[in-house]
Amino acid sequence: MSESDSRTSRTSKILAGIAARSPFDPAAHLRLTVEGAQVGWLPRRHAAILAGMGGMVGPQGQGAVALLPGCADTPARNVALAGLARQLADMGHVRGWRDELFAVTPALDALPYGVIERAAARFLGLLTFASHMNGIVEGATPALWISRRSPAKAVDPGMWDNLVAGGVPAGSDPLETLVRECDEESGIPPALAARAEAHGVIDVLREIPEGVQWERVYAYDLLLPADFVPHNRDGEVAEHRHTGPAALLDIMAARAMTVDATLVTLDALRRRGWADVQP
Repeated sequence: MSESDSRTSRTSKILAGIAARSPFDPAAHLRLTVEGAQVGWLPRRHAAILAGMGGMVGPQGQGAVALLPGCADTPARNVALAGLARQLADMGHVRGWRDELFAVTPALDALPYGVIERAAARFLGLLTFASHMNGIVEGATPALWISRRSPAKAVDPGMWDNLVAGGVPAGSDPLETLVRECDEESGIPPALAARAEAHGVIDVLREIPEGVQWERVYAYDLLLPADFVPHNRDGEVAEHRHTGPAALLDIMAARAMTVDATLVTLDALRRRGWADVQP
């Protein structure tokens, strides 16, 4: 088998793996709304839990359900959302408490209806946002830096990830989040991180054990000096690896990389002509 055929075979296996790890049945979910705007995809099994808690959701109708229908403004909603998240955690439905707030919103540039503890976002199937960055090594030989998630992470522990990846908290934006995560996860100075090139958005919608990952992933590339070696500063990365496209394809084909990082990585390899991946 030629190298080109080998790359094609591996990328086909990777794409099949993404599909297998990304099921989503709309009929098993309700559109979660606030003031008529969709902010999430709530699993029906979670809707039943919320209905039993009283006042958390309205009656179901036309495939949708309203979140906190009795709250008329953002301050009241924030108080109720804080209580909801804590109740869900106490009941064992939410794990990996972060002490970080995510926006309850229909879009990144919309005024949020409220904020909630990040750990509860996927239970509700909320629309969330993340920044992911491919660390491209400068030089004649194609190479990237990737990172392995800490085994202590609540989500996807021990899996390979982009060099830098992080959720966008309420009040932040994708580039601001990226620059901060670059420093914390890989020791990349802010001046260098700010040079990251934006390469569009990848939408992820899939069922996961916690609920639903409905995430808008902002993809970036950053050219790193050939002598740069990343180092973690926040304990969330177990190791970094300098790897070529072929070895990276093998990692992704083995489903050892997270779904969102796989999509961001494949996009970079395709754009740079390092893998036979259809757009």
